[in-house]
Amino acid sequence: MLYIPRRPAADLPPVRVNLYSDTQTKPSAAMKDAMMRAEVGDEQHGDDPTVHELCDRMTALLGKQAAVFLPSGTMCNQIAVRTHCTAGDEVIAHETAHIIQNEGGGVGALTGALVLGVRGARGQFDAETVRQSLRERRRNIPTQRLVAVEQTANSGGGTVWPLDKLNGVLETAHEHGLSTHMDGARLMNAVVASGVSPRDMVAHCDSVWVDFTKGLGAPLGAVLCGSEEFIDAAWRWKQRLGGSLRQAGVCAAACIYALDHNIDRLADDHANARALAQGLAQIPGITVETPETNLVFFDTTGTGLTADDLAQRVRHQGVTLSTAGRYRARACTHLDVDRTGVDLAIQAIRHALAN
Repeated sequence: MLYIPRRPAADLPPVRVNLYSDTQTKPSAAMKDAMMRAEVGDEQHGDDPTVHELCDRMTALLGKQAAVFLPSGTMCNQIAVRTHCTAGDEVIAHETAHIIQNEGGGVGALTGALVLGVRGARGQFDAETVRQSLRERRRNIPTQRLVAVEQTANSGGGTVWPLDKLNGVLETAHEHGLSTHMDGARLMNAVVASGVSPRDMVAHCDSVWVDFTKGLGAPLGAVLCGSEEFIDAAWRWKQRLGGSLRQAGVCAAACIYALDHNIDRLADDHANARALAQGLAQIPGITVETPETNLVFFDTTGTGLTADDLAQRVRHQGVTLSTAGRYRARACTHLDVDRTGVDLAIQAIRHALAN
């Protein structure tokens, strides 16, 4: 059944604790003030100083040559794949990768490329898996062009790739002539959780993007980074898929504010996720996956309810969850959820199961 967002049902109470996703964050008053004060110009003509500042900040942060400002992370992924690959090429990615599960078949529809989904625990794979996935180069076999990784691994439980494992995958790709791309939707969560600098974490990525609409709290925007040649080609695909953003500095200002104020505080979200996991683990019938960042996945099999059943019950108490399978639920902590909200969510879930 296709879910189309509409106005909340009249019989549902207001949302008190929104654990559905960190995409649910709303810009703070200070962020909105920064947006209103932004200097702007025509991005198409290179006249928007705030967009330039954001892109310069990101290239310095990630150690790349150039960057382009885009509306969303999905658009970053699709433009990156289209820039690296042509029709008939093959991408190697984890079988639960966002580009496979959550982008409407965009790789096939927009690039005409294939995605080889490989296995690995908690959304990650290793260098040996890459080697085993390499195809013999023959005219009747797809040409493998790209290895894509996701940091953090969303469907894997918000896990952080260890640096040596990550580098092993990326270096192996390069050794065999493949380019490398990082879906950095929650890259800053990984940076804060691991203590590894952004530059070191993406050193072997030919392209990488960071999303500002999740834990960083901006209303829209992501930045795709890479070499000057790559970004020049990516800009052409930006034109083909929608064009420039014109006076985009209004939105870029929110992302700059996020860089200045909302990175270090991600540690609070991680702490709240651990507290939520500990509370859920005390509820009979629930099995919790140990969180590494701000995503808490848990299994509802032992409760006798599906994940959807539980999500519907707690929604009537003003708490929202997302689901990732028949019995797998997800709760996501972010800047709009404090420790009081975590406690309320635990109480709501306990109450839903007791009744």
